[in-house]
Amino acid sequence: MSDETTAPQTGTPESEGTNLETYRQRRLAEIEHLRTIGTNPYPYRFDRTHSLGEIRAKYGELTAGNETTDAVAVCGRIMLKRDQGKLLFITIRDRSDDMQLFVSKSVVGDDVFDSIKTLDLGDWVGAHGVVMTTRKAELSIKTATVQLLAKSLRPMPDKWHGLSDVDTRFRQRYADLIVNADARRAFEIRHAIVSSVRSTLGGRGYVEVETPVLHVEAGGAHARPFVTHHNTLDMQLFLRIALELHLKRLIVGGMERVFEIGRVFRNEGISTRHNPEFTMLESYEAFADYHDIMELTQAIIVDAARASLGTTVIDIGGVACDLTAPWPRKRMIDLASEKVGRELHPSQPIADVRQVATDNGVKWEQRWGAGRIIEEIFAEKAEGDLHLPTFVTGHPLEISPLARVDRNDPYLTERFELFVQARELANGYSELNDPVEQRKRFEAEQRAKEAGDAAAGSVDEDYLRALEFGMPPTGGLGVGIDRLTMLLAGVSTIREVILFPTLRPEASE
Repeated sequence: MSDETTAPQTGTPESEGTNLETYRQRRLAEIEHLRTIGTNPYPYRFDRTHSLGEIRAKYGELTAGNETTDAVAVCGRIMLKRDQGKLLFITIRDRSDDMQLFVSKSVVGDDVFDSIKTLDLGDWVGAHGVVMTTRKAELSIKTATVQLLAKSLRPMPDKWHGLSDVDTRFRQRYADLIVNADARRAFEIRHAIVSSVRSTLGGRGYVEVETPVLHVEAGGAHARPFVTHHNTLDMQLFLRIALELHLKRLIVGGMERVFEIGRVFRNEGISTRHNPEFTMLESYEAFADYHDIMELTQAIIVDAARASLGTTVIDIGGVACDLTAPWPRKRMIDLASEKVGRELHPSQPIADVRQVATDNGVKWEQRWGAGRIIEEIFAEKAEGDLHLPTFVTGHPLEISPLARVDRNDPYLTERFELFVQARELANGYSELNDPVEQRKRFEAEQRAKEAGDAAAGSVDEDYLRALEFGMPPTGGLGVGIDRLTMLLAGVSTIREVILFPTLRPEASE
């Protein structure tokens, strides 16, 4: 806050009693005036010596009423501006902090002072001066010159209410970030999470790679793909729905530990948990199984919490949860069985499993096998209770076409999903590496697709060829970066952690 808080702010539509277009025209006229007097309202560069955060860190203990001789050059956007006659108090913001410019007419002279007074909220400026504190201990820059770096033609959102319409916040993220500290914090957390993931995996000998976004076959997950066309090759291609199959080709090639943080695309619904394009971490480790990958998953998330929040204790639904504590492991079939009061297993007759679903109000489709129906019972009845971190294991074979059969139960797979706050956060397998079995699974997927399941996969002949060269025992992991950020940032919708989420077309004015 500035030293003075009683005078009205200037340079807003409210203070001028103008509508938006009149407001824009006034600022456009100011730009033209600057050009006529030989001033470029959009200069090419500004030589900054310090960020505002660096000044705060270095001089934060400076006592009230002190003035240094340390000259600095700073820049930022004007957030507040108060006119006290012969003094101007201007608060600017860069990405690191806010700070006050203390502008005295007796220091800068009448002409410069008058030109500084014409600056508006939202303008980007650069300033030269010395570091000081006011009588009320406000760390400030006693300014000698202020240069306009970019003129803002539109008024900023209201400082106290921001963008009141949620859809407008996400559509105009640039405006949201200007005034919304919570939005800026969410993306600072996201940056720290991604950086931490890279550090954790790099420290374990993983190599980061990039794989194609355009796929000949849409595989690696159950999802409806986006379809596109390559004109030169005259061929249909799909935006990738997962990173998996190309990364496992690299395990075949001997890279042993690889990961990718990449954008994936699924032509499906939009909700608080889903966006058609989102960011996934996928990693694959030779000679590991899904037990190793569960340990890796917890390590990645614990490290990300430390890096982004400075603590491993987070609030989950009002409960303080220490992420370093062991996460329970529970089989999907057991969780579903507990909710319906009857033991469920994919080996049971399909008619019996259908009846259990029907008796418990769970809808099923004719083409589903017993395993798929059990998954639906789990999703409808048990998933909503999984608030604290829980590894759900033992998925039915039918719903896990890329996972190895459980070494103790041929109807289940060595697969886990991590659930937190009643939503899936991660998914991992002991990877299927038998090319003959993989072909059978792909062919079953292809039949499901031909029967009308648009999310089912198809036969990827090149991937099968890769497996025939031999893939060692491998553990694989997928983590939704957006959902992990939601968890650690404490937000309830995925749109809060994606800078530019997919939205309906904007209504024409």
